[in-house]
Amino acid sequence: MKKRIAIFASGSDSNAQKIAEYFKNHPSIEVALIVSNKADAGVLAIAQNMGIDTYVIPSKKEFTETESLLQELYINQIDFIVLAGFLWLVPEYLVDAYPGRIVNIHPALLPKYGGKGMHGMHVHEAVVAAGEKESGITIHLVDKVYDNGEHLFQATVPIEVTDSPAIVQQKVLALEHANFAQVIEKVVNSL
Repeated sequence: MKKRIAIFASGSDSNAQKIAEYFKNHPSIEVALIVSNKADAGVLAIAQNMGIDTYVIPSKKEFTETESLLQELYINQIDFIVLAGFLWLVPEYLVDAYPGRIVNIHPALLPKYGGKGMHGMHVHEAVVAAGEKESGITIHLVDKVYDNGEHLFQATVPIEVTDSPAIVQQKVLALEHANFAQVIEKVVNSL
């Protein structure tokens, strides 16, 4: 029986698409559900085009104060959760229900440039403003604090003094696409 992954995304996340493509014909892992907190998120169209079931979280209050999402995950027999551009803090009940089975990717070398509000271009702007010589990605387990869980994988890219935040974003995104699905595969296969 295949291990079933749910991908949580807030936008038109290219990582979600890359992950779904990577596992499309995988012998032991499948992307079974795409979850979004936005009814108009581009990731939902990606899921529809790939024949993957979707679930839209009705409201932040329902997400944080009820366990209806957890019931949806159980109905879909989800074994593992991947956050791919999902911007809400995962509530305690979900972390408790999936201990060591929720991963996130962050577009910087944690513990630097993490935490609430540090996502997307905000991260790259901060990295460039600080004059960093390198940036990269961190894939980590999710706990009850933003960007705080155990690091599973990091990879770096050099930053040139002439690199804009947009250039850094492109370099980091290439790392995300090259590594995220393989790290997920390794972690899920170890369960």
